[in-house]
Amino acid sequence: MIDAFFTPLAAGFASIANFWTLFYVFIGVAVGYAVGAIPGLGKGTATAVLIPVTFYLEPVAAIGLLIGIAKGSTAGSAISAILMNTPGEPSSAATAFDGYPLAQQGKAGKALKMGLYASVIGDLISTLCLIALAAPLAQFALEIGPVEQFAILLFSLTFIGALAGNSLVKGLISGTLGLLVATVGMEVETAVPRFTFGRLELFDGLSLIPVAIGMMAVSEMILQMANHRALDRQVAEIRVSSDPDDSRVTGQDWRRCLPVILRGTGIGVFVGILPGLGASVASFMSYGATARMSKTPERFGKGAIEGVAASESADNAVVPSSFVPLFALGIPGSVIAAILISAFVIHGITPGPLMFVEDAEIVQALYAAMIVASFALLAIGIIGQSFFAWVIRSPMRVIAPAVLFFCMIGAFMQGGGLFGIGVMLIFAVFGVLAKKLDFSFVTFLIGFVIGPSLELTLRQTIPLLDRDVTNLVQHPIAAVFIGLTVALIAILALAEIRRRTRAALAISAGTAALNETGRNS
Repeated sequence: MIDAFFTPLAAGFASIANFWTLFYVFIGVAVGYAVGAIPGLGKGTATAVLIPVTFYLEPVAAIGLLIGIAKGSTAGSAISAILMNTPGEPSSAATAFDGYPLAQQGKAGKALKMGLYASVIGDLISTLCLIALAAPLAQFALEIGPVEQFAILLFSLTFIGALAGNSLVKGLISGTLGLLVATVGMEVETAVPRFTFGRLELFDGLSLIPVAIGMMAVSEMILQMANHRALDRQVAEIRVSSDPDDSRVTGQDWRRCLPVILRGTGIGVFVGILPGLGASVASFMSYGATARMSKTPERFGKGAIEGVAASESADNAVVPSSFVPLFALGIPGSVIAAILISAFVIHGITPGPLMFVEDAEIVQALYAAMIVASFALLAIGIIGQSFFAWVIRSPMRVIAPAVLFFCMIGAFMQGGGLFGIGVMLIFAVFGVLAKKLDFSFVTFLIGFVIGPSLELTLRQTIPLLDRDVTNLVQHPIAAVFIGLTVALIAILALAEIRRRTRAALAISAGTAALNETGRNS
């Protein structure tokens, strides 16, 4: 078993042992680290924008660059969370709970370094878990037919829709809208055009990149520009301590934080493997568990270094483990995994179980590149933390035009010229509305990505079941996932009803108390 793990990995390291592949992995991590530090950009935005840059690269270098961006961005988002109380990504929000108070106490250096070390440890362990789990799951997935694939995709979309936002209904609406947008283009079996309105550019459907850039990047820049003065003011509140221990991680810090990092990594790996939960869930779960298990929980929220370690280890462990369903089943479990599907397809690789058979050498090289990216993250973080801290202090009025410029280039190259820019702007409006109304753009994008597969497997499932639902008994795996889907909707619907009932009772009680006070006065 050990040989089965290390022999392919050794072959992967041999295949990437050249300057250019390693160079692009390091560049990806560096770009991701800088992008993650800038509030509002994030790994999804950077990956989507830079996919056109990878057109002329070798597959391993191209995908290694994009995965490096994802890893670097997740770690870099802690910089703005600690220094500005504004996380670069939502998943670093828990880091700000203790990171920003530490910075206000003059311990920004300690918080930044502990955040980096926790990120690297979580990322590396999670990458090893990906290597160990993806291939066995893929072998199992080869036995799965269209009926099982449809049931798994339906469960994944429901799971993601239910947990990606604050409302089950809004999450399911977002996923359904993503499925609807995915139907644009020629119908999968009959090639009949749907929702094309006579435009030839729509016959092949909408490209993921302009849609993702519009909903994620352009919409976020619009919202950030409206809040740029508040972001600029927070920088002035940071001071520097004269005590050397406040700028480094001491042995005592390690004794307190190492168990926390390992526990957070375990939580992050578990959450990452489950499609749709995301890094934010893992980060808050780890932070909450650490605060509850601490002998001094009152320190949390006031500058506890363990809070930074708990959040960052879980946050960064999610990224590699979220590739397990992508590699093994071809199902994107996160936004970054959904966007990476485009990169895989561009370079002639189909994510899923057959990838381990048809592209085994590329998979081995990707594993090696991901491990290299983990160590690159450590080196770049140590060398460049001061620089990246300076980058995020640049005014938003300087950052936003540069980001929008790259967004237009990405949409132009991947979306069919000016038509792609038009699509990007349309979905930017949808993105702003979704964020303002608390609809999950994550669920929308994943619904959009899995829509064609869901439709195809549904069409295959209907004749295979002979149009009789009772024939599901011949497909026990599919029956289990359909049952889980129904149970999940029922449980979350009941929870939503109870929550609304409690809220209504609380409002009624408050109104009655106000009326009573008025009568007494």
